[in-house]
Amino acid sequence: MYLIKNIDVYNPKYIGRKDVLISDKIEMIEDHIDTDLFEIIDGHNKILVPGFIDQHVHITGGGGEGSFKTKAPEITLSKLTRHGITTVLGLLGTDGISRNVENLLAKAKALKEEGISCLIVSGSYQYPPITITDDIKKDIMFIDEVVGCKLALSDHRSSHVRTKELKRLASDIRVSSMLSGKCGILILHMGDEKKALSQVFKIIESTDIPVSLFRPTHVARNKQLLEDGFKLLSMGGYIDLTAEPQMSATHAILKAKKRGLPLDHITVSSDGQGSWSTYDQSGQLLDIGVSSVSCLFEEFQYMLKNNLSLGEALPFFTSNVARGLGLNKGEIIVGKDADLLLLDQNYNIQDVIALGKIHVRNQKQLIKGTYEKD
Repeated sequence: MYLIKNIDVYNPKYIGRKDVLISDKIEMIEDHIDTDLFEIIDGHNKILVPGFIDQHVHITGGGGEGSFKTKAPEITLSKLTRHGITTVLGLLGTDGISRNVENLLAKAKALKEEGISCLIVSGSYQYPPITITDDIKKDIMFIDEVVGCKLALSDHRSSHVRTKELKRLASDIRVSSMLSGKCGILILHMGDEKKALSQVFKIIESTDIPVSLFRPTHVARNKQLLEDGFKLLSMGGYIDLTAEPQMSATHAILKAKKRGLPLDHITVSSDGQGSWSTYDQSGQLLDIGVSSVSCLFEEFQYMLKNNLSLGEALPFFTSNVARGLGLNKGEIIVGKDADLLLLDQNYNIQDVIALGKIHVRNQKQLIKGTYEKD
């Protein structure tokens, strides 16, 4: 157990300068805790915030769209924790042929053994979705780590699924998640095709499937898709924005705030360890690279430089994500998991704690993945 003393706590809202006692959970939060029974972490001139939750990481590697040599490698533990990520949701991308959900699950279990929290979704870009049990309902119901499915829409690499097929998939996710007590989500990789979220709106209008089941991501990639995303947001749905060098997630959030849209269903993820790619007008690959999860914290810092306060920016990476995934995380409240970041006054990461264990201390990586070199 650790006692973090005299630290400014953001919960994500500022709750004052506190002492915080932690085990694997947050045990106490008080103005002053007087004890010498636990190891002390000096919080003077530091800021305590919840650990970041990245719900879109290709933990087994993405890519491959430029042939076999472009397949990205698996992510390592320290790549996540040194950038403040204490919980991750792993998924597949374009390649659901040479990559499979079994390997994804094995990697998730490995990351959990190494000390962080990890969930996955079955499926990839294609329909019908690839699964472990050959049935998405059974994957969700019987495999603890599986909380939903992924599918690509409005993208030239998708299966161009019919609306009735999408509706059936959503129904299967809904029922199996109810039976298993899970959040039950359909992550929709969104491409640039003009139909955008039109199929999702048809289903919402014609069924009682909750709007919150549909989780479109990369929503800021073009103006039409962002407008559809804002429409979904106004209906009570979630939208996920991708952190990237252009910082489009921040600008989309500022636009949503200006319009008075609800911000508590907006999340930001990294698309880390997947590939980014550009194509010419004939569909030929021009350039490809591997995305780093570092962009998540960089986007957060960019928000702070663009008129969002610390309390306003944090939920997009913490409490909003935790609530959307049904996790006991994302807030500094007694009983929540002890996933915490200690920042300096310039909002740089100093310490990273995951489930009560210190992974990074004074910017030094203390816990590394099994095969990471010194």
